[in-house]
This record gives sequence, structure tokens and C-alpha cells, in this order.
Amino acid sequence: MNLEKVRNIGISAHIDSGKTTLTERILFYSGRIHAIHEVKGKDNVGATMDFMDLEREKGITIASAATQVKWEVKLPEEAGGGIDDYTVNVIDTPGHVDFTVEVERSLRVLDGAILVLCSVGGVQSQSLTVDRQMKRYKVPRIAFINKMDRTGANPDKVIKQIEEKLHVTPVPLQIPMGREQAFQGVIDLVTMKAVYFDGEDGEDIRREAIPEEYKEKAVAARTHMLEQLSLYSDPLMEMLLEEKDPPVDEIRKIIRSATLAQQITPVMMGSAYKNKGVQEALDAVTYYLPSPLDRKMTAIDQAKKPQSDEETQDPNWNRVTLDSDVKKPLVCMAFKTVVEEYGQLTYTRIYQGKIVKGDSYINTRTGKKVRFGRLVRMHANDRQDVDVAEAGDIVALVGVDCASGDTFCGDGVSYSLESIYVPDAVIRLSIEPVKRDGADKLSKALERFRREDPTFRVLTDEETGQTLIAGMGQLHLDIYVERIKREYGVECVIGQPRVAYRETPTREVEFNYKHKKQTGGSGQYGHVVGKLVPLPEDSAIPYEFVNDVTGGRIPKEYIKPIDEGFRRALVKGPLCECEVVNVQMILQDGSYHDVDSSEMAFGICAFDCMRETLKKANIGLLEPIMKLEVEVPEEFQGNVTGHISSKRGLVGATETNMGIATIVAEVPLASMFDYANELRSMTQGKGTFTMEFAKYSMLPRGLMDEVVEKRKKDKAERAAQK
Repeated sequence: MNLEKVRNIGISAHIDSGKTTLTERILFYSGRIHAIHEVKGKDNVGATMDFMDLEREKGITIASAATQVKWEVKLPEEAGGGIDDYTVNVIDTPGHVDFTVEVERSLRVLDGAILVLCSVGGVQSQSLTVDRQMKRYKVPRIAFINKMDRTGANPDKVIKQIEEKLHVTPVPLQIPMGREQAFQGVIDLVTMKAVYFDGEDGEDIRREAIPEEYKEKAVAARTHMLEQLSLYSDPLMEMLLEEKDPPVDEIRKIIRSATLAQQITPVMMGSAYKNKGVQEALDAVTYYLPSPLDRKMTAIDQAKKPQSDEETQDPNWNRVTLDSDVKKPLVCMAFKTVVEEYGQLTYTRIYQGKIVKGDSYINTRTGKKVRFGRLVRMHANDRQDVDVAEAGDIVALVGVDCASGDTFCGDGVSYSLESIYVPDAVIRLSIEPVKRDGADKLSKALERFRREDPTFRVLTDEETGQTLIAGMGQLHLDIYVERIKREYGVECVIGQPRVAYRETPTREVEFNYKHKKQTGGSGQYGHVVGKLVPLPEDSAIPYEFVNDVTGGRIPKEYIKPIDEGFRRALVKGPLCECEVVNVQMILQDGSYHDVDSSEMAFGICAFDCMRETLKKANIGLLEPIMKLEVEVPEEFQGNVTGHISSKRGLVGATETNMGIATIVAEVPLASMFDYANELRSMTQGKGTFTMEFAKYSMLPRGLMDEVVEKRKKDKAERAAQK
């Protein structure tokens, strides 16, 4: 593989911005498929990348899907003409926040991305989430303003929102010729040509001189583009001062280097549904997005030992830079797993070296050698066998048992790649089969989905023995319940949603706790002195341990068991047995016994001490707060805003555009169950909403007593049933 001609890209956006439609057109124009199918098409086939029945029925993407396409870019006449062949690995990701882990793990392994924005909706709530994820993994992106044919299309407004809401510098490389129904193509500001998309499916590209009525606007837009780019290139600045026209190649090089440095976001536009602008966006992917050689990837060398204490002060002391050289030992990441009938399918990104079918490689996490018996290249749900896959490629392994985020290495190295960020689950439901004989199938299904999706948790309620499932939202869990019914034939009874409250101390408490136990032979002795300090509500860490013991009052080997004992006691709080967070434990003093003290004794001492101290710390309850974005016709705006306020919601911003009001608010999750039905009845079915976890916030005291009472009552009822 010529890695300079390889692109690994993801397509991400808010719900219904047209990601899957855009991907379908990419497949068609690259010759990967020979007929276009729509997401909600009348032919009942559905888009290629939405291969699950549920995705086709609901018209949404649930699981990310990968494919590979070949794309030919025509070289300009002045460069001698000819064609450049590119290989593009594409991953289409979901838009719903409930399936955010699919976007998260895709962006973790991709080199570049297309951020799709609706020309009417602009930058919406999930666009912000996706933008955060791209920034987290330092993924350069192109923005594609889609749906230019829609009534109310306003690319200028969207470009302004990119700057204000995403805090990036948008550089439009095109302007539209017409909008809404009159949208007929784009003007390429780099080559100063009008681009039309002819033929039944927009497959014939026609480049012509810019029509007279757009000339003035195009010149002004190009001047603005060059002025923006000159901030990142001194030679371009000199050319503009000398009033010279920079060559196309030079402009593309500057756009590329500024995009790779994440200083700018090039903006393209079109209408995927109406087959306009997609080929230009694909060309932009090859011109401006990084190849695997452009991305600097590092891993942690687990075999490296620090030479001195000073060295460990450097956060990068054990980091190594990976090289896309195929001759070096393999380093690859398993970023997504799917459990199938005949074994596990593992999507893998190769960073260094190559995978050869039939060879064995080491899983760094487990230390075990695993044989890769079968390699496949994915095209949605279809697969094609391959014998070798090289650095920079994305392939799938069949029958390899591993977890999402595992690193595999070849002989001679022991590296681990930084894992994937997994957000916490915010909602819980109890689940049990309607018929007893479905219990085995249900446990198989839950185990499978737990392995595939790191945000889907399976827990057991210790008091009731009930199985609980936890996830990112109601839709997330509903989809899994539906899949259990369809794929495993198990009808389930779902219990009331339970909010994942957390307990937190609200005042500082000093502790002086002694654990003494005398039995025959040596006893147990541990003594700890210090204070519990509440951390701020928005603390990034839930628990912090500070060792201020001096003079060997407690031997070094007992410090770790004390920390572990404190930590163990935070699993169940004193108020209603929820997890305790925002706790700082400062260990200042203590004592030990030469014979009776042990790691176990100090562990028990710390555990009991924490439980006693929390009872005095005036515990409060934190509840999950969701960021809600509602889109409704303007006439319902007042009702919806009032309804949100009645749910203890705080309305932040409201915006009106073309008769549609967008309301952004923060609302407690506890009051949002069944909101879909409430909004539907309030707006005659015309309202839509998206919701994502924002933060944890203190529950008012009056409501806290209600929650605690209800939990106690539920516990008593369950005990009586036993």
C-alpha cells in the first residue's frame, strides 16, 4: 500500500443531518455499489450501511459500519494530467447520543473526519458532542453543509455557528449557486470554476466558467478565503501583497497543512439526497485530510523501566512513537467487537507492522499469544477474505477472543495504546424474561451486548437479586430489549427506570478510628487519623487519597491497603446505598502494632472508618442533569418552555429560524421519562428532541428526602416479598 494515498475517515453528525445518505452516495460514485438506496426508501432495501433490520425500520443508524472504497482524482493539465488512485476506509457512525460510544471508538482510530451539518438546523446538540470527540482524539475534519436543497437552507448562518459554537476557524472553499429549490451546484473557490452535477444520479460532473450573476460574489468569497489562509502562510501573504494570483497547487498545500494542524476547518456544501457536491467532498478528503503517515501516534512501552525518579516526572517517559513501517513489529488496536454465531468479529486498526493470516500475536492486556486465523475486509455486513493487512489499514479479525480497546503486538515489543473514553451510564432498568425457560437465552444476550458495547452495563441488584441493565438513555436500552426479542426470541418484562443517583459529603469531618480485634493468637490492629474533605461538585475525579503521614507513624506497606479500604467503602453510601463521589481522604497520622497489624487489618480499619465518617459528613444526593434540545413549530414554543420549567428544567437559549423554535435546556433525568410521548401530545406530533448527559448536580433537600424515603420503602417491600 502507498500510505500517502490512504485515507481513514469517519462520517459524524447530529441525527438526521444526512450521514448515511452521504455515505451511500460515496459508495455509488466510487463504484462500490451500483444502485442508490435511501435510508427511508420505498423499496424496503434501505441504505447499504444500515444493514440491521431495526436500523432500516426506524431509519436511524445504531451501529457504526465500515467499508473501503477506491477513489480516482484527476490531476490538473498543468501537472501533466493523469489520475491519482486513493484508497478510502469509511466508517459511518450513528447520530443519536445514546449510541455515542460508536462514534467515540471510531474517532479513536480514524485519521480524519467529515462533520456533516444540516443547512437548516446548523450546529445542533449532537454536532457539539461529535466536535468534542474529534478534539479529544485530535482528528482533523472537513465540514460538509448538507441539504442545500431544503427550504430555509442558510449556509452563511451555519458557517457563523461553526465559528461561534465549535470555536474553530471555518474556511469556505465553495459558495452555492442558488439555494433551496433553486440549488443547482457549487462554485469552487480554489479553481474558480462552476461545478454542476448532471445525469440521473449526479454522476456526470461538468466544470464551466462561473456564470455572470455569481462572478462578483465568487471573487469576494475567494479574496476572503485567501486572506484567511494567508494567516497560516507567509509566502501566500507576500503573493497577496504583490497582487499575484497564487497557483491552485499552492492553495491546496496551505489548506492541507492548516487543516492537519487543526488551525482551520475547510467547509464544503451540497445535497447528498439530490446527488450534488458529494464527489467534490471526496476530492477534498484526498486533498486535505491526513494519510496515516501524517498522524503522529504514540503508545506506552510496558517493558520500559524508569532510570530515575526525575525521569518519571516526565509524563512521556515511557511513550514511544509508532512508525507505519510494515517491517517493524505489529502494533494494532481492537476498537470494536461484535459477537456472532460463529465467533467474535473484531474491527482492528493497524498502526505499525502488518498482520499475516495464520500468525500469532500477543494481547498486551492479557499477555497471551493469539492466532489470527482469518482476516476480512468489511463492506457493511459483507466481508471479503484477505491474507495480509498493513499499517494504516482497517480490517476485521474473525474468531479472536478479546475486548474492545485491546492492543495486539508482534514479537519484540510490548506496547499498549491509549484506550477509548467510555462515558458513564445514566439510566437503569430491571429486566427479566416473561417465561422462565428464556433465562439462559437472556443471559447469553446480555453477556454478548455487554462485551460489544462498553456503555451497556449489566448489574445485579444485591437486595432483590434482579438483573439490571444500564445505558446512555431510554432509546439505547429500548433498542437492546428489542434486539433480545428479535435475535434471541426472548420476551422480557422491563421494570421502572431507576436514576443513577450519587451521594456526596457536604462538610469536612475529622476522623480518628481504631480497629482492634483480639482472638486466640495474633489479633488485628489498625489506627488511622485524618480528615474527609468534600471535593467540588464538578470535580473531575470522584475520589482522592492524600498521604500526609510523616515519621513512619504508619509503615509504607500499609498505606495502599488503607487507600483501597477507603475506596471500597464508597461503593454504597449511608443515605440510600448509592455510589459516593467527590471525596478527598487526607491521612495525617495513626499507629500500628508490631505483631497484630497487617495489610488486612488496616484495610478493614479504613473501610469501617470511611463508613463511620460518611455518616457525620451531612451526605447530599447528586442527580444526573441532561442537556435537552427541543425543536418545535413556533406556535408551541411557550407551552414547551413552560413544561420544561415545570420539570425543574433551566431553559438556556431559544432560537427561532423559519418558523421552527430550538429550545436548549438543562433538565433532571428523573423528570424526563416518557418525555417523548408528552412532547408528541403537546405539539401534535411535530416536536422532536435530543437529550444527552451534561453533569451531576445537587438534588434539593426536600426532594432528596422523597427519594430516600422511596428507596427505603422499595427495599422494605422487596424484603417482605422474600
